[in-house]
Amino acid sequence: MLTLKVITENPDEVIRKLARKHFDAKEPIAKVLELDKVRRASQSSLDAVLAEINTLSKSVGQLMKEGKRDEAQSVKEKVASLKEKTADLQSSMDSSQEEINKILYTIPNMPYDDVPDGKTAEDNEVVKMGNEIPTLPENALPHWELAKKYDLIDFELGVKITGAGFPVYKGLGARLQRALINFFLDEARAAGYLEIMPPTVVNQASGYGTGQLPDKEGQMYHCEVDDLYLIPTAEVPVTNIYRDVILDEKDLPIKNCAYTQCFRREAGSYGKDVRGLNRLHEFSKIEIVRIDTPEHSKESHKEMLNHVEGLLKKLELPYRILHLCGGDMSFTAATCYDFEVFSAAQKRWLEVSSVSNFDTYQANRLKCRFKGADKKAQLCHTLNGSALALPRIVASLLENNQTPDGIKIPKVLVPYMGCDMIR
Repeated sequence: MLTLKVITENPDEVIRKLARKHFDAKEPIAKVLELDKVRRASQSSLDAVLAEINTLSKSVGQLMKEGKRDEAQSVKEKVASLKEKTADLQSSMDSSQEEINKILYTIPNMPYDDVPDGKTAEDNEVVKMGNEIPTLPENALPHWELAKKYDLIDFELGVKITGAGFPVYKGLGARLQRALINFFLDEARAAGYLEIMPPTVVNQASGYGTGQLPDKEGQMYHCEVDDLYLIPTAEVPVTNIYRDVILDEKDLPIKNCAYTQCFRREAGSYGKDVRGLNRLHEFSKIEIVRIDTPEHSKESHKEMLNHVEGLLKKLELPYRILHLCGGDMSFTAATCYDFEVFSAAQKRWLEVSSVSNFDTYQANRLKCRFKGADKKAQLCHTLNGSALALPRIVASLLENNQTPDGIKIPKVLVPYMGCDMIR
């Protein structure tokens, strides 16, 4: 969440920047400032009362030494009365801070100045394209037909076992999943990322820490009896490793990666967007996460973008990189680039990765800080990205590499697959 310091020092700037995310912050910011005045007044009064209690308490001993028992008793009674007042002032402070936090949780992150203006995905800026789009024959099949033809994925069996959006991978289809997972993890390890195997269910504090709660509560699967949530991305458990932690600046940037299953309700999705692997409720994904200093986080972001682009180059998939506009960015991101691959049989672009810098927004929720040479604790920057999400990668690989003899396996995956064709 935004820091109270940023809001109180320049509320008009905060309102202006949030307007670029098409969020009207005037009313919540005004309420935060009003509550902060109450909190500050209570703090000032509390400090004054505590100082008076300290002075009076010291005088009790002297009065007793002087034999002035009645005066000492009177001072003790006044101290007791003042202590009751401190309880009321502390309660007022706590109440104000609690209300401030509730409001801050509803305010999104501010976009960086270089984020493109716009409201929807149509306003996103294409900054780069790579690899050639293949030309397929007229009778080219979409991936869901190829999956059936070569017995790779059984969507109907998934419906039987669980429901729509939970496919069953079989034979070479399962092997392709495993090949991609291992390839992505090996590439991440070679790039210096430490592999983490985290839980795939998290508590409420973890959801609030990375911003999934309360913003995306309706999109997460909730285990109500235990009040736990199935993760929508490994970002949640991995970033929460550093909740309530003070790091040493010399250890930054921290680079973690994780393979997990991810779970998303995807409420409201319909039509062509949910055909086959286009949109699932459960899917595999490798996530890269960085914890960094404010001075170096933009460089880290560039390195993460280069890493994801390198994966797509090696997979020989046509891709494009988009800088998301203010209106299409996530609640928590300060800047975000999406990677899309071209699905040749569907003739459409499919998002396969979002690489975001959250500035101090998540770190402030997490209380994730670092200390440098001056020994002063300050908030870290957090970053993450998909490297990569599997379903749409698989969809594009199947469609783009179909031939009359079968589906050609990209060279980089052959050692992992143990074959160069799916027949």
